[in-house]
Amino acid sequence: MHYHAGFYFSNPMPSPRSKRYSRIHHGLESLLDLATLGGLVSALSYHCGLHGRLGVTRYSVALPAERRLHRPLKIAFASDFHAGRPTHKTIFDDLFSAIAAEQPDVLLLGGDYVTGPARHAAVLCPGLAACKPPLGKFAVFGNHDLSTDDQHIAQLFEGAGVTMLVNRAMTLAAPFDTVSVCGMDDPWTGEADGNAGFAGAAATRILLVHAPDGLLMLQGQRYDIGFAGHTHGGQIAMPDGTPLVMPQGPLSRPFYYGRFPVRDNGDLIVSRGVGCSGIPVRINADPELVICTVQ
Repeated sequence: MHYHAGFYFSNPMPSPRSKRYSRIHHGLESLLDLATLGGLVSALSYHCGLHGRLGVTRYSVALPAERRLHRPLKIAFASDFHAGRPTHKTIFDDLFSAIAAEQPDVLLLGGDYVTGPARHAAVLCPGLAACKPPLGKFAVFGNHDLSTDDQHIAQLFEGAGVTMLVNRAMTLAAPFDTVSVCGMDDPWTGEADGNAGFAGAAATRILLVHAPDGLLMLQGQRYDIGFAGHTHGGQIAMPDGTPLVMPQGPLSRPFYYGRFPVRDNGDLIVSRGVGCSGIPVRINADPELVICTVQ
């Protein structure tokens, strides 16, 4: 890092993996950073309650009788942190406190950890390191992560004990060694590969993908329950939860929040996520931690 006249110039950022990244996008992010005073606006928004109130949303999944687990598997799922300009860091303290209270068996992370430079992911690492689910912590990348130095995010997360899943499956430890987490790369900005993401998976499969559109990248693969984020539930919605601006993506629009049946497959749970994107405001789309019990 080089300094001059009170300013610093970082070393050149590695080429982003995002197929939709552009210098214009990077420039707009820089302008937004200036417009929101580098995070001061998000701090005011949080303390005024405009980040919403983080809650816990619960689901349950019953497996077929022949694949019933010896005891319930408790999954925690959190997505769309957007550390950086639009999200005040105290919301992450709220999240990790909720995770600690729930004591899940496994923690899944759905991508978009930062808005802007990858270094913002560092604020998440103490909380992630403090999470000690006995079966591990697994994560996929989102489109915002792939528009910056995703490998730096991976290094930070691995230091906090998080296993990144880029088109690969990981089987859980006994007594849940019949269950695999199948992580796919972001469907539009990454290189999603359903075959690789499910290779070697056990009989019971948990799909982990950033956006609901990841379903379009499956090639006949079967899963029992899927988790996605990306949509924020619209972030700003009508009182009935209908987004004022529908999220991008052909499946992100109809699957903008909640639990959805998927033809010839398991259900997909879509979370509103934790942080804010674009502007530091949530209306009728509160942040959440998802807890899903599989039996």
